[in-house]
Amino acid sequence: MLNAQDRAIVKATVPLLESGGEALTTHFYQLMLSEYPEVRPLFNQAHQASGDQPRALANGVLMYARHIDQLEQLGGLVSTIINKHVALQILPEHYPIVGSCLLRAIEEVLGKDIATPEVIAAWGAAYQQLADILIGAEEGMYQQKAEALGGWRGARAFKLAKRVQESSEIDSFYFAPVDGAAILKAEPGQYIGVQLFIDGEEHRRNYSLSALAEGGQYRISVKREQGGKVSNYLHAQLQVGDTLQLFPPSGEFTLAASDKPLVLISGGVGITPTLTMLEAALESGRVVHFIHSARNGSVHAFRGWVDGLAARHPQLKRFYCYAEDDGVSEPADALGMLSRDQLDQWLPQERDLDAYFLGPKGFMAAIKQHLKGLGVPEKQSRYEFFGPASALE
Repeated sequence: MLNAQDRAIVKATVPLLESGGEALTTHFYQLMLSEYPEVRPLFNQAHQASGDQPRALANGVLMYARHIDQLEQLGGLVSTIINKHVALQILPEHYPIVGSCLLRAIEEVLGKDIATPEVIAAWGAAYQQLADILIGAEEGMYQQKAEALGGWRGARAFKLAKRVQESSEIDSFYFAPVDGAAILKAEPGQYIGVQLFIDGEEHRRNYSLSALAEGGQYRISVKREQGGKVSNYLHAQLQVGDTLQLFPPSGEFTLAASDKPLVLISGGVGITPTLTMLEAALESGRVVHFIHSARNGSVHAFRGWVDGLAARHPQLKRFYCYAEDDGVSEPADALGMLSRDQLDQWLPQERDLDAYFLGPKGFMAAIKQHLKGLGVPEKQSRYEFFGPASALE
């Protein structure tokens, strides 16, 4: 536990973190990734280049400093971090690397006049407190997954059993365990960690599962991103029969049990985790409104599958919105951006509902505001987002 003096020092740095936290975390990543190449596979370089990862870490550091004497106020932030770490197999030996680079970054960015020995000592103690919390929680989760039916710990070899083109941009990849044994059941909305090597360089990524883990296989559905090293490798080079390593399913953005109407709203490839939620909800008999936005019909994945479910399940209402009409595909229910008025028409009349939404940042920011304005309780409006939640305000 931190002493009172250390907590006071850490809280006193909050104004500095509010104004310069992103500069600090950017410098931190530069130090760590240049001096410790062994941790590079744990970080998506595209997120580094876009600033998303430094921004997310800056938000996390700031929130930790603000609530250093009331950690329970961090809410779901700690759970999100733990699940991301487990999915990528962050281990105790990684924490000293992060800690030493973080303290160096504080000293080098803030300067020795501000980052005095007392400040560095306080932040060192604060970091160790957080590291101990995370290491303990992550170890518990590693053990739980290893002991569960079909579970395992660390990397497990899977082969590509099948691949299917879902749209002009998205392909699905079905993975079966090489050992032929059972696999861990995933909760609707969870993701798996993927470890692969491209030109001898290790990469790790998290991908949402786009189907319930039935029949002894996991399915992910990946958009081919311009400049995306891993997504382009999967699309262009991974062939049926090829082997890669998977880490057990993780993630706390999962479908909660409820008898309220369920609304699933997605944009683009954000559709993937909503598919497992849709499957599970229909099995329970829930009323579901499924709303999807896409650039046009050619990039809209899984339309036929969702339409088929709607034909068999009268409690499922599905609505599609395309930004443009490509002149070839089956038309959508609306054209343009998904507006508040359009969403108002497609939501259930009773706004005491559960809403889950995912997609590009701008899309999510709009949906978050629309749902709030249309009377959906904020605690029942859930999303998964890489980055500070404030970016969606």
